[in-house]
Amino acid sequence: QVQLVEAGGGLVQPGGSLRLSCAASRTSFPISAMGWYRQAPGKQRELVADITRDRRTNYGDSVKGRFTISRDNAKNTVYLQMNGLNPDDTALYYCKAVHLGQYYWGQGTQVTVSS
Repeated sequence: QVQLVEAGGGLVQPGGSLRLSCAASRTSFPISAMGWYRQAPGKQRELVADITRDRRTNYGDSVKGRFTISRDNAKNTVYLQMNGLNPDDTALYYCKAVHLGQYYWGQGTQVTVSS
């Protein structure tokens, strides 16, 4: 089992920035991919960004150039730096980790972009 603890969500004005973090519990074997997904009310969950253990990244089209994903393997932690936020980014953001072929999800952290 892998537990994921997310932090960093909140209310921000349009054009602002937030940094999300997701810490995974210690594991006997390395966690492979980690990433962020989001789900807005009435919409399907979508990929925001993911990153492999060797730091290859993949971004959803709507966040390219504005968001940056990174990870600290020693801390089993993934980060999401979000710049240039707009109201369309409002959603519940979930952390995901892939470990020994299993998918694990965090509880989610709310990001609200509003003036």
